[in-house]
Amino acid sequence: MAAGTDWPQWRGPERTGISRETGLLKSWPEGGPTLVWLFDNAGKGYSAPAIVDGKLFTLGTRDGGEILLALDARTGRELWYSKLGDVLENNWGDGPRGTPSVDGNRIYALSGSGDLVCASVTDGKIQWRRTMSALGGELPKWGYAESVLIDGPRVVCTPGGSDGALAALDKLTGKLLWQSQKFTEPAHYSSIMPARINNIDQYVQRTAKFVVGIAVADGRLLWQTDFPGRTAVIPTPIVHDNQVYVTAGYGAGCKMVRIGAGGSVTTVYENKVMKNHHGGVILVGNHLYGHGDSGWVCQDFKTGEAVWNDRAFGKGAVGYADGMLYCLEERSGAVVLAEASPLGWKEHGRFKLDPQTKIRSSKGKIWTHPVISGGRLYLRDQDLISCYDVRAR
Repeated sequence: MAAGTDWPQWRGPERTGISRETGLLKSWPEGGPTLVWLFDNAGKGYSAPAIVDGKLFTLGTRDGGEILLALDARTGRELWYSKLGDVLENNWGDGPRGTPSVDGNRIYALSGSGDLVCASVTDGKIQWRRTMSALGGELPKWGYAESVLIDGPRVVCTPGGSDGALAALDKLTGKLLWQSQKFTEPAHYSSIMPARINNIDQYVQRTAKFVVGIAVADGRLLWQTDFPGRTAVIPTPIVHDNQVYVTAGYGAGCKMVRIGAGGSVTTVYENKVMKNHHGGVILVGNHLYGHGDSGWVCQDFKTGEAVWNDRAFGKGAVGYADGMLYCLEERSGAVVLAEASPLGWKEHGRFKLDPQTKIRSSKGKIWTHPVISGGRLYLRDQDLISCYDVRAR
């Protein structure tokens, strides 16, 4: 598998939800693309796959604990698993939430309860372990959902709390390098976005009340802006040029700011066009695509204005590859291939996940984001991981 088709972390190579894949089907046959394999022992949780060099890594549960699991991405054969810690128990669904991050011969994962581990890609042997509580963090209401970031020599995470909301650790040893002492908000559920804004390397993160830029070198607070998050702030920020876009559900809406020299922040727009809960928003060209309270939404990135919205498909998560949106409906398990076009919602195929899990919480839904890598589409519903061939013939 070529490196350009790998999906090494949450939301892919650049954390944008965009796959570099080309040569994929532009329409699906009746019943959907061909199912290549089905794995049925991933356990509970909402972790998405990370895929590198023909191996698939995800988090789940087994033998009373949360686990880091490795499969052969081509065949679905289990390679190994390692225990992370105790199972996070939650009425919306037990188990881990985040996606592991692969970096060379090491893989990094954060459990739902806040156990951060570094393990060997080869056999899953744990190299080091830290906890979010040891970094001053307090478990969020629905558990730690962050997918940790590997950046240069650092692994960066969001324990939250008075010691510093963000923390950078030495990726080889787990030694603490810094915490953001001037930013001490509690952790929410979003993942850090690496960025270079005004020629300054930084980490963009958000909590319930704020969006911030934190200096890569030492954890300094570079800039900060208010965001009226409600209940749970989840979607990953989008950074383009010197602009940062965020959105959240529960009626919060969306906001875009421009970061100026010296850390000045100018609000470009703030409105309710996009109110994305946790299925993600993707920037393609000058347009944003994702699910909001008014259905599936296309929003003009520059102006914030609504381009179109459509209720032809229910609420869910989205991925992008080769000009197309891969949309997964959280209630039914329906999957749609749709054009990423400002001209409107246009489907090019639909099928339904079958079989579906029998172990999901009665309150939980199909919340794991789709992944496109190596000409294949990977979908997860708790213990069931499905792999479909989406290559054009």
